[in-house]
Amino acid sequence: MQLDLLSERASSAATNMATDFLLLQHYPDADHARFRSYGWQRPACTFGFSQKIAFVREHLPADFEGELCRRPTGGGIVDHRYDWTYALVIPRGAALYDERAVESYRLIHVALTHALVACGIPAEIKTDCDPPAADPDGLNDNAAAVACRPVGPGVCFQRAERHDVIHAGTGAKLAGAAQKRAKRGLLFQGSVDRAAVEHAGAIDWTQFSDTFIAHLADALAADAAPAAWPDIDEAVDQLAEQYAMPEWVEYR
Repeated sequence: MQLDLLSERASSAATNMATDFLLLQHYPDADHARFRSYGWQRPACTFGFSQKIAFVREHLPADFEGELCRRPTGGGIVDHRYDWTYALVIPRGAALYDERAVESYRLIHVALTHALVACGIPAEIKTDCDPPAADPDGLNDNAAAVACRPVGPGVCFQRAERHDVIHAGTGAKLAGAAQKRAKRGLLFQGSVDRAAVEHAGAIDWTQFSDTFIAHLADALAADAAPAAWPDIDEAVDQLAEQYAMPEWVEYR
């Protein structure tokens, strides 16, 4: 397995989302995964494919003025003004592709946690489930099961879910992600809260990126190396036009 490291690009929200989706659809062969970290040309928030636009608008940061785009993956609202953003595309047939979603999520976040710890940040994986909501009437006869049920996508960094990356001391969420599984592969879109990480300690983001990539390569049993971008620019431009349209943003 080869882990192709694509050069960093800063683009509009629609272009970033279109790029990630098309990377999921285009492979040189089944033995190549792809990784990229990327920036944002303008302030942006993205939100999960299944989220209702009314909910999203209601829960945007009060001071937010920028681009809003629906992601091809799930998850909650992510404010990209202060994050370190990445995407990983794993081809069908790779071991991580065949894992259950909860396990692939955990394994990638384990790699990210190791990178943060190596950079001096006290990070760990959230392994427990939050307690259920109060039940004064005693109507819930299976509280433990309810505690482990997903609460549904909301605002990404307001609440840490199981297998998110958290601060080892305070429990504050440091990183989250969303996935999309398709016939040809698995798209993993992740976000690291820069402000929360830097509040925990000084960090060299280049060292973090290199260490994260090394741990990802180990998890994939892959050799990581820089690679040229596939020839998808024209297709990205076309799909980005669709992703920027109100019909996509307000799809639900």
